[in-house]
Amino acid sequence: MSFPNNQSGDIFPQKKLGRGKIEIKRIENTTNRQVTFCKRRNGLLKKAYELSVLCDAEVALIVFSNKGRLYEYANNSVKETIERYKKANSDSPNTTSVSEANAQYYQQEASKLRQQISNMQNQNRNMMGENLGDLNIKELKGLETKLEKGISRIRSKKNELLFAEIEYMQKREIELHNNNQYLRSKISENERAQQHMNLMPGSSSAYEIAPPQQSFDAGNYLPSRWVAPP
Repeated sequence: MSFPNNQSGDIFPQKKLGRGKIEIKRIENTTNRQVTFCKRRNGLLKKAYELSVLCDAEVALIVFSNKGRLYEYANNSVKETIERYKKANSDSPNTTSVSEANAQYYQQEASKLRQQISNMQNQNRNMMGENLGDLNIKELKGLETKLEKGISRIRSKKNELLFAEIEYMQKREIELHNNNQYLRSKISENERAQQHMNLMPGSSSAYEIAPPQQSFDAGNYLPSRWVAPP
């Protein structure tokens, strides 16, 4: 039994898997952004250490997270390296100052943020059915798919709230019915107790005291002041 030969000499050549390129832009998901920050930060610190050891270079690395937490590395001293940078920067007249570089950086960031805001506003208008003239068929289909998914989620949430409200009303109805039955039983007990009290001896309502009745005889009945005629 023979095996196919290849240039590398492996009997079973392995297929190389390459990493796909990612678009360099801000990660919207907070969790993914934090995970990516930790991985890239650790890789950056490792590269700075390797550069300082392999090339005997003076390296100082400063990283601030979006929450303001400081991460730094220096093979000498961060403060001394910054002072050395300021001195070298002041000696070269063609280089821009740190303040100017910071201003340019913030201007670029502000421009990016304005562009993002403009894009989000356009997307919101498209969601409302406005400014659709510049969209092609593919973009319109994508917008339609997004709207259908959004409507489906909205209806699902609405039905969930309706079912919860119905379930609450059913439970409330059962509670009111039980309270009604309890009150009816209490009223019946009070009525029976009242009837029992009325039938007890000595009760004024059980027996009525009637005046003594006398037999009436017309022949024997004479008024006290009546005198017979002579």
